[in-house]
Amino acid sequence: MHSAVLAAAVVIFAIVAYQDVRTRRIPNALSLAIAALGLARIALAAEVIDAGYTLAAAVIIFAITLALFQRGGIGGGDAKILTAAALLIGYRELLSFLFLMSLCGGALALATLAAERLDLSLGRFRQGAHVSSTGQSEGGRSAPEASTVPYGLAVATAGVITLMTAK
Repeated sequence: MHSAVLAAAVVIFAIVAYQDVRTRRIPNALSLAIAALGLARIALAAEVIDAGYTLAAAVIIFAITLALFQRGGIGGGDAKILTAAALLIGYRELLSFLFLMSLCGGALALATLAAERLDLSLGRFRQGAHVSSTGQSEGGRSAPEASTVPYGLAVATAGVITLMTAK
């Protein structure tokens, strides 16, 4: 892969990871930037069959992630960045990317849950709060919301590793 495209992708993926961890949102502009890099890479490759396979793979990824989003399994930003990453990575490296992304995502989910459990147990210990069946603590605060995992971090990490190790 051309070094300028790789450098741009690494920077954009780093911003995606930061934004998703910080806000649990991935701006559309970042997904569009990754998709544009992917389309530029496809256009410059001049291999029509590879381009067709990559576009078909991205369409399939989009259909699957859209279905997952509609059922509440993943966020909309995750669906968009995953589709864009598929365009950039290409069909030849897609399975290794998806495998690596699932490993990163699993580790991230475990770390997120562990951090939230630790924070909850320390918070209860410090304040001695008891949560009632209505979801209100004795201090009037609401019970914590359901856990969310910033999966954009897993997509970005797997994307950078895959791009840097691609042949």
